[in-house]
Amino acid sequence: MEAHEVVKQADEAGLRLVRFIWCGNDGTIRAKSSARNGLEGRIASGIGLTVAMQAMNGLDQLQPVDGMGPVGEVRLVPDPDTFRVLPYAPRTGAMLVDHVTLDGAPAPVCQRSFLKRMEERLGERNLRLEVAFENEFSLATRVDGQFVPIDSGLCFSTISATAAQDYLDELAEALDAQGIVLEQYYSELGHGQHEISTGHAPALRAADEQILVRETIRGVAARHGLVASLAPKPWPDNAGNGGHIHFSLWDADANWNRFHDPKAPDLLSGDARAFIAGVLAHLPGLCGLTAPSFNSYHRIVPQYWAGAFVCWGHDNREAPVRVPSVFRGMEEASTNAELKAADASANPYLAVGGLIAAGLDGLERGLEPPEPVEVDPATIDEEERDRRGIDRLPATQEDALHALAADELLLDALGPTLADSYLAVRRSEWAAYSEGDEAFEQQGHFSKY
Repeated sequence: MEAHEVVKQADEAGLRLVRFIWCGNDGTIRAKSSARNGLEGRIASGIGLTVAMQAMNGLDQLQPVDGMGPVGEVRLVPDPDTFRVLPYAPRTGAMLVDHVTLDGAPAPVCQRSFLKRMEERLGERNLRLEVAFENEFSLATRVDGQFVPIDSGLCFSTISATAAQDYLDELAEALDAQGIVLEQYYSELGHGQHEISTGHAPALRAADEQILVRETIRGVAARHGLVASLAPKPWPDNAGNGGHIHFSLWDADANWNRFHDPKAPDLLSGDARAFIAGVLAHLPGLCGLTAPSFNSYHRIVPQYWAGAFVCWGHDNREAPVRVPSVFRGMEEASTNAELKAADASANPYLAVGGLIAAGLDGLERGLEPPEPVEVDPATIDEEERDRRGIDRLPATQEDALHALAADELLLDALGPTLADSYLAVRRSEWAAYSEGDEAFEQQGHFSKY
């Protein structure tokens, strides 16, 4: 889409504001808006942003990152193809942006540009990654300053679905209006907890849409006087919210699923096994990108169905990498893998870009995954787990960030500017939340994710 086409659509929809949206190193979604006046020029040249924003953590505490202080600017340059009219925000539209330097080059800190680089690396092998997100979220009301779940129903309960039915109807309508495919919905295990699955798309578009989905979940809730949160552990005694990532490799020209082998007993190709092996080889460090918040590690614990050990398995919901069973008559189309050690406190561009970097390493080195784990890994004797390399994933945000900092392949993929600023931001969150109490952690994560 061209800039003038965006302006035409904005006029037809009667928009007054268009948000230029990005997701920072802290995983929160932020925006600056253009008024209708001057919109076409701002689409071309962008909106100015201080370089310091990418050193800001989720508590709006600026970190001392080299080159990210009070002096200097980048431009937020929108991608017109991502333009949407926002159904939940009066007379408002949105576009996703790249961070661009003053000379027009991608800023080294730009997370969206990082994912583009990873897609280009796949393209060199004539491959593309198809990605779909499953988002769990919690609906609450505010009572005396506390977040209270809107219901106490059971898993998949129709009572819970009924309690939220007006909200859910508007959510489905809002996603449809933005061209985002809603595939499934159900109430989940936690009180006030719901889950939606959206359609798969090429990696960059899927990450863009993940940001729009998160915004829509929260925006529609606000219209109903509710608070929606995708925080990994919204209440200490309630189920956690995952942001699972389904992925499969496709041939870029012939459009066939390179994960699928009809002759293999489990229908998984050699490419699929090598890609999964790469993900497993880098999974501890990858968690620093896919489950990156302090709150994430109250969710990734054994026997909580979040995947707390380095392993994979077929339909094993205690494995962080699960290979789902295929659907009869749709075997090729439905062959994929799922990363369960992921949540919506992640920047989706970093999460998916890191996933590609890890999987590509498996392909390039011809890695073979270990034997699949077809039982709950927590029930395996510790000595056998050690022998089989079924190691515990990081147990804290600090551990995950240490693992990321030690993973040279992921750091090289990110580049020094993005890696250094990201680690500084996330490590500062670890320090801040470690000093606070449980209420401080819950408030900080519930209201920001």
